[in-house]
Amino acid sequence: MDANLNISRRSLLTFSGAAIAGLSINQLLSKAYAQEVQKSIAFSLPMLDTVVTPDVNNPVRLNFNENALGMSPSAKQAAIDAVPKANRYAKAEMPILSQSIAEHHNVSEKQILLTAGSSEGIRSTIAAFVKPNTQLVIPELTYSDGEQFAKIFNLKITKVPCLNDWKIDINGLRKAVEAYQGFSIVYLVNPNNPTSTVFGLPEIESWIASKPNNTIFIFDEAYAEFVNDPTFKSADNFINQGYENIVLLKTFSKIHAMAGLRVGYVVSSEVHIKNISQYVAGEKLNYCGVCAALASMKDKQYLTYSKKAVDVSREIMEKTLSDLGLHYLKSETNFIFHQTPINLNEYRELMKQKFILIGRDFAPATNWCRISLGTPGEMLYVANVMRELKEQGKI
Repeated sequence: MDANLNISRRSLLTFSGAAIAGLSINQLLSKAYAQEVQKSIAFSLPMLDTVVTPDVNNPVRLNFNENALGMSPSAKQAAIDAVPKANRYAKAEMPILSQSIAEHHNVSEKQILLTAGSSEGIRSTIAAFVKPNTQLVIPELTYSDGEQFAKIFNLKITKVPCLNDWKIDINGLRKAVEAYQGFSIVYLVNPNNPTSTVFGLPEIESWIASKPNNTIFIFDEAYAEFVNDPTFKSADNFINQGYENIVLLKTFSKIHAMAGLRVGYVVSSEVHIKNISQYVAGEKLNYCGVCAALASMKDKQYLTYSKKAVDVSREIMEKTLSDLGLHYLKSETNFIFHQTPINLNEYRELMKQKFILIGRDFAPATNWCRISLGTPGEMLYVANVMRELKEQGKI
C-alpha cells in the first residue's frame, strides 16, 4: 500500500480515475486544498487514488480510529533519528515540546503537562480530583476510559441518557450535578466517541461561567482537528478567558497519526496542572515519540494533507451509506457511526470475511456500528464491498 507520492497541484487533482457510483476522488478535493499544496513536496504515504486489495494478513483496519495515512515523513525521520539516543531520558526535548504546545494554545508553559497519550491524561486528571463522595457525570454513550478509571477510584458513576440520535444532553448533565450533594467530575468528549458528533461551547458556557464550586469539567478533544463545523470551538477558549474549572485533554494519536508512540498532554490552570502532575509518570515519555511530536507540529502541510484525506474518505463513506439507505450521524472525526442493517455481530463477520475490520459493540447503541475512516483508496474498497453485499441481499 505504501508508495512515494509526490504531492503537487497536478498529482493531487489528477488521480487514476478511481470512482464510486460516479463520484471520483478528484471531485472531492476542494479548491482550497489545491491552493494549499501548490508547492511540491515529497511524501511517503499510502496511495490515495487506488482501490486497495486487502487479504487475511493485511485487512483494512477500521476498528480503532487510527490514522491510516501514517506519520508525517519528518516526524517519522525524527523518531528514527532518536532511536540511537533512546537509552536516555528526553529531559532536554520535553520542555521544548511543552513550550511549542503552550504557544499553540496561547497559554503559559506552566499550564501544559505532557502525558503518555490521552489515557494517562484521563486517569491522572480523575485521580487529582478524587474527593470523598465524588461522582463522575457522563453521557450514556461516550468514550469508556473515563468510566473505567472512575471505577478504579471507586467513584459514583452517573450516566445521563442521550437525546435523539445520541445527542449529548447538556441540560441533563447539569441537572445531575445540581441534584448531587458531593463533588462532580464532568467528563465531556467533544467530538464524541463513538458518535463522531460535536456540541457547541455556547450550549455549556452559561453552566461553566456560573463557576459551580463543586464541579470540574474535563474536555477530551482527541479528534478536534478533524472538525469541519464552523461553530465548533476548543475548550482552550475557556482556559484563555481565565476559567479555572476546565481541564483540556489532547493527544498526538489522531491527526498526527502517532497512536503507537503515546504522546498526549493536559492544558489547564497552573494550579490544576501542578495537582495533576503528581499522578503522571513524569519524565517517562517515549523519547522517540517526543521527538516525532515536535517535528509533526512543525509540518503544517502534512497536517493539512492528513485532514483532507479524512475529509475525502468521509465523503466516500457518507455517499455510500446514503445510497444504501443506512442512517448515519454527521461525522466530525475520522470515523462514522451508522445504524446497522442486520445484527451487529453478523454485520461485523460479513465485513471480516471481506478483510474489513469494523468497530466493537457500544452499549446501549446495540444496533449501531462505528466505522473508522481509512485512506480514500481503502474506503473505495469498503464502499464496493458494501454495495456488493447490498446487491446480494445480505445487508
